[in-house]
This record gives sequence, structure tokens and C-alpha cells, in this order.
Amino acid sequence: QVQLVESGGGLVQAGGSLRLSCAASGTIFSINAMGWYRQAPGKQRKLVADITNGGTANYADSVRGRFTISRDNAKNTVYLQMNSLKPEDTAVYYCNADYLRSGYPYAFRAWGQGTQVTVSS
Repeated sequence: QVQLVESGGGLVQAGGSLRLSCAASGTIFSINAMGWYRQAPGKQRKLVADITNGGTANYADSVRGRFTISRDNAKNTVYLQMNSLKPEDTAVYYCNADYLRSGYPYAFRAWGQGTQVTVSS
């Protein structure tokens, strides 16, 4: 099993920046894609950005050009650098990882516990 631990959330003024981190630990054969989702109150959880183990990134239109996802494969860690934050970015941010386990022909998905990001106007 894989555990994901997020850090870096907090309160920031509009136009500010935050950097989220998410470290994976546990019984890992290999990790494929890692990503960040967010969920605002009363809304569905939505993809913010994800990145393959080869470094190919994908972004939601709402954050493209402001957020940057990156990962350190040696540390099994994914990052989300968030710049030019807006009040509408306020949400709980969750990281996830798709990983393989020895003996299983399919991938599993793990989720972090979430970290709150609040952007004040």
C-alpha cells in the first residue's frame, strides 16, 4: 500500500503564491502518473494538473500559465507551484498517485488526506 502526505497549504492573499508538496511512501513497485485535484465547498473534485513519470504535464484550463506541476521520482514526491492565486482557487487540494504493485497486472490509485488552500481577496 501507498500513503501520500501533503503539505504546504495555507492562507494567502490574491496574487500570492504557495507551493504544495506530496510525498509517497510504502510498498511501491513503481509510480506512474501523479497529480493534484481540488474540491471547493459544494462542488465536485476536479483535476488541477497531473504529470507522468516521464515528466509530461497536463493542466486544467483554469490554472494553465499560473500553476506548475513537477515531480522528483527519486523521492516519490510531486509538487504544485501556484502563482497569481485567485479567490476562486480556494479549495481543499488532494494529491493522488497511480502505482503498480508486484504481482498485480493493474494500477492502484492512492489519495492524500487533502490540504486547505484559502485565497483572500
